[in-house]
Amino acid sequence: MKYAVFFLALLAMPPLGVALSLNRRWMKYAIWGMIGALAMYQSTAINFFSYEEYRGSSRGMEVSIVYLLAFALLVAAVFKHRLPKLIPSFGAFLYIVYFLLCLPSYATAENTLFCWMETWKMIMIYLVYLAVRAYLDMTDNVKVLMKGLAAFAVWNFLLVVKDHISGVYQPHGVFPHQNCLAMGMHLFAGMFFACYLAGGWRKSFLNIAAFVASTACIVRTYSRGAIAMIPITFFVTFVMSFVASAKGACMRLFMRIIPLGMIGLLGLLVVLPRIIERFENAPESSGNTRVELALCAKEMIIDEPWRGVGINNWGIKIKAPYEYAERARRDSDFKNSQEDGIVETVYLLVCAECGIPALVAMLAWFLRYLVLCVVLAKKLSGTYYAAIPVGIAGGLVSCYLQSFLEWVLRQQMNLILLMVFFALLDHLAANVSRLRSESAEKGVVNA
Repeated sequence: MKYAVFFLALLAMPPLGVALSLNRRWMKYAIWGMIGALAMYQSTAINFFSYEEYRGSSRGMEVSIVYLLAFALLVAAVFKHRLPKLIPSFGAFLYIVYFLLCLPSYATAENTLFCWMETWKMIMIYLVYLAVRAYLDMTDNVKVLMKGLAAFAVWNFLLVVKDHISGVYQPHGVFPHQNCLAMGMHLFAGMFFACYLAGGWRKSFLNIAAFVASTACIVRTYSRGAIAMIPITFFVTFVMSFVASAKGACMRLFMRIIPLGMIGLLGLLVVLPRIIERFENAPESSGNTRVELALCAKEMIIDEPWRGVGINNWGIKIKAPYEYAERARRDSDFKNSQEDGIVETVYLLVCAECGIPALVAMLAWFLRYLVLCVVLAKKLSGTYYAAIPVGIAGGLVSCYLQSFLEWVLRQQMNLILLMVFFALLDHLAANVSRLRSESAEKGVVNA
């Protein structure tokens, strides 16, 4: 039944795209619909070729309403004669290079269907990138997207509160896992923290609510890595806010951070005992497992340094008849951890499955947007828009560092969010001169 509903929805997308092209205001409901569907991803997505018990980064060929609405927005762009380029930016080019360098791993894969499930995911998230970029180029309405993202953060927080009341130890909100939640919320926390610093309490209550909600979600996951990254997110954001602020605004930034710091300190004191307990009583086996799985990844890289052992084939290659687990535990008494888990760092996972060239391409793709944040913070300095790259930079630094301990940046929802933020950055980069001129005409500066 659900497949029939999906195909009917797919058939409805071209007419919807045509309808969206007739009225620009309707497009905001489509972009909000994408974000809303992402907030309910688990209940609005279906899996073709589902393998729920498989231990890999993709367990099926997932199709979501998010992708269908992205397709509708692209149809609208075609009918408005604003067909987006397939590779609209240098960052997009680097992603395509990364994607292509993952394909040679098919040759060494045990199961090409599993390869296809991950490849499908990579194609679909790029569709989301193109759709968000097309929406922004057609409407020039960044604020609509920002409101949608703020509502996403607040809704996620409400679900975390519900789980907390229900006694869930590590809630995950709208995400599939608490670590996904923690890493995803760093991007939101950084961006909305920067928006608060740029505008203060009087500018936008929704921004402040999104910032508080995002930060609270990170802390409440009790994820050690994510909590350790919180000071880094805020420090990078705060320092870059000075670079992007108008002249004479430095004292205002300090005055705005003092009351926020006091509120944050009170909140931290409330949950501090549980955080300390989480750090002190974490099982030693958790650290051992990370080491053992990293050694397995090393063995795979030694065997296949250029092509990897097959994208999304980790869960197969870690078991018999392959000897990677046996080779890795040569000097260890630790048993069976390899066959029950996946290497806990996205960098080793990509390198092991797809090879060194793919890892280098992925790193270049990641770093491109971090550098772009710094460039945009300088070029948009003195405007409200500067807060966006400033905050995203803080979140990206934490996500990239935390990825040494987690493979979350291969999870579907986190990748979709990453693409949304990257599309937003590319839109700002393509319109720097116009945004500065408009801000100057309106007299809008960071005050």
